[in-house]
Amino acid sequence: ATEYHLGLLKAKLARYRAQLLEPASKSGPAGQGFDVQKSGDARVALIGFPSVGKSTLLSKTTHTASAAAAYEFTTLTAIPGVIEYSGARIQLLDLPGIVEGASQGRGRGRQVVSVAKTADLIIIMLDATKSHEQRRLLEIELDAVGIRLNKRRPDVVFKQRSTGGVASQLNTTVKLTKIDEKTIRTVLAGYKIHNCDVMIREITIDEFIDVLIGTRKYLPCLYVFNKIDSISLEQVDKLAREDYSVVISCEMGLNLDGLLERIWEELGLVKVYTKKRGDHPDLSDPICLRKGATITDVCNGIHRSLATNFRYALVWCGRSSKFAPHAQKVGLTHLVQDEDVVSSKS
Repeated sequence: ATEYHLGLLKAKLARYRAQLLEPASKSGPAGQGFDVQKSGDARVALIGFPSVGKSTLLSKTTHTASAAAAYEFTTLTAIPGVIEYSGARIQLLDLPGIVEGASQGRGRGRQVVSVAKTADLIIIMLDATKSHEQRRLLEIELDAVGIRLNKRRPDVVFKQRSTGGVASQLNTTVKLTKIDEKTIRTVLAGYKIHNCDVMIREITIDEFIDVLIGTRKYLPCLYVFNKIDSISLEQVDKLAREDYSVVISCEMGLNLDGLLERIWEELGLVKVYTKKRGDHPDLSDPICLRKGATITDVCNGIHRSLATNFRYALVWCGRSSKFAPHAQKVGLTHLVQDEDVVSSKS
């Protein structure tokens, strides 16, 4: 009974919160945002409280100068920069510092988190000399607007229908300990969903509600602790051992290379080199793709017409080639891996 009523209350609370943050009415004067055009192979957003070193990090890692000063709210709009790393161009956004209550629009916080939703990776910038309370507050603000950090998308298949009632197919190979069928039907009724197919494995009530809302963003996140030159070595070691954390000092330039390496790992990019017939591969200008990319994505990265007139491709060397250093003949569905050398035949 407790789970039943808890599920009903959580569903109502999530629905009312969504209505509060994203009102259905679009009337009234247009707001002023500061979104910038997405460019490069990936986008990384810097989020943090004022004066934690976001602008300094942008200036140190890119060729963009962002105003940095000893007072708060130096940055008042989104400032883009480009990190050039391993042949990739990664867009780094320096966003204005946010304050508690940003998810409700305080201090232009709603514009900041809206831009963060378009990122491929979020960096939460923290002051190593302050308590972990700042990290908890930032996580609460992002969670309130539907950004889920370092979480996988729930293992749920949900499809609405016009008739037939609720068909709930529970996987019997996994015993559900966090939710039951009665709670599922209660949450669905709370969202006025009476006809649907649902296949659920082991999830919580909150994760199921996220699936029903459908606007949640699941993004990787790094917690970057700046100003480590102002704390003891024992404190630095403790912070460095935390999950998804990186310790740096922008002022002294400590571990900035390590941060760039972690950004590259979290983005999960794959470099593919192209090769013309009879020539050596072009190692100076790789095509950067996501993990799981295929030869189709490689063709589209060169020119859209290549996939249409495609006959076959040759993978000369790399992790996906079975016959390296000899060429392997592959089709459009072949999965490419990092540092593959590919030539296309059309």
